Amino acid sequence: MSSETDVLSPKAKAHSKQGGSTNANGFTDYFDLDGLLTEEHILVRQSIRDFVKKEINPYIEKWAQDNHFPSEIVRKFGDVGAFGPTIPTEYGGGGMDYISYGLIMQEIERGDSGMRSTASVQGSLVMFPIYQYGSEEQRKKFLPKLASGEWLGCFGLTEPDHGSNPGGMTTTVKDMGDHYLLNGAKLWISNSPECQVAVVWAKNEEGRIKGLIVERGMEGFTTPEIHNKWSLRASCTGELVFDNVKVPKENLLPNIDGLKGPLGCLDSARFGIAWGAIGAAIDCYESALKYSLQREQFGKPIASFQLQQKKLAEMITEITKAQLMVWRLGVLKNEGKATSAQISMAKRNSVDMALHIAREARQIHGGMGITGEYPMMRHMMNLESVITYEGTHDIHLLITGADITGIQAFK
Repeated sequence: MSSETDVLSPKAKAHSKQGGSTNANGFTDYFDLDGLLTEEHILVRQSIRDFVKKEINPYIEKWAQDNHFPSEIVRKFGDVGAFGPTIPTEYGGGGMDYISYGLIMQEIERGDSGMRSTASVQGSLVMFPIYQYGSEEQRKKFLPKLASGEWLGCFGLTEPDHGSNPGGMTTTVKDMGDHYLLNGAKLWISNSPECQVAVVWAKNEEGRIKGLIVERGMEGFTTPEIHNKWSLRASCTGELVFDNVKVPKENLLPNIDGLKGPLGCLDSARFGIAWGAIGAAIDCYESALKYSLQREQFGKPIASFQLQQKKLAEMITEITKAQLMVWRLGVLKNEGKATSAQISMAKRNSVDMALHIAREARQIHGGMGITGEYPMMRHMMNLESVITYEGTHDIHLLITGADITGIQAFK
């Protein structure tokens, strides 16, 4: 469901006409999944595909090589409707369904996982909790500026000593009467160095987890950047440090209490990742298909050799299986029936699949596959982060295990 016919050589186009991997619209779609999409879905996908082709693809390799986050992309994401597409239009969102949201994430991650992280954090981890758990005053104050890209937000849950066990967090919030006092630190926070707003989770005096909106400029609030990353190099990542930060009472999220608050946000974000990783896989697959039809060895294209066809056939099979899974998950999400365990399974499957395809696609490209002329190494490095964040590969497996056995293996 992701790419255009111009990525294919004439030989590849001929291949697709003989039963290959693209549909009539030129998107990688072996099982005609477009027949399950609405006209609006297809228009949304094409709009974001055109945006990525214009605003991300020509520059992404340099951004990644230079470890540069293009801050100007934030406003552009806002203009194209990539922030909060499921948030109601009255708050600046797109008012779309979850399949549209998934397709947007897929198309952005086909460009780059770091770019998708920027968008999905803004929509799923910042705008979603403010809309879902916030007051009407908070919605009106924050959501329109986040939707437009005037403000960039981040999500503070992971701590230096607490990743897979968020309930063990040590960041604290204390009621001081006319304000709250916030102390602690968060680590591995996408968007933090550039953020104007942070949705932060902390424990109160009773040990209950509460959500607060922390704003840039509050005394004692700093956002140091993390450097020397091999992954997500076009995304900005940092810390959130709170040293006796005075947070106004009106910045507490009033409609949520406990760990279910941040976990609900993660469900929304993981849903987007499940779709997004498929975009990265498609980009790698299409590059490998095109290269294999053009690269000749022993007097013929390497696509004619059995082992290369095995790789390509397995790639399109796994992509198709993942597309079917996330489409069904999107239907369930639209109906309010998708479970956390189903979302975990989809996130784990899509990312594992994409990482495997990136590695196989790199092999098809031979030595050229390690260069910035092709996208596989960048996708591969990015996916090494995606397979860990918002629930590690192993933790998601144990979530499925707990769901099917009724026994938790986390402790």
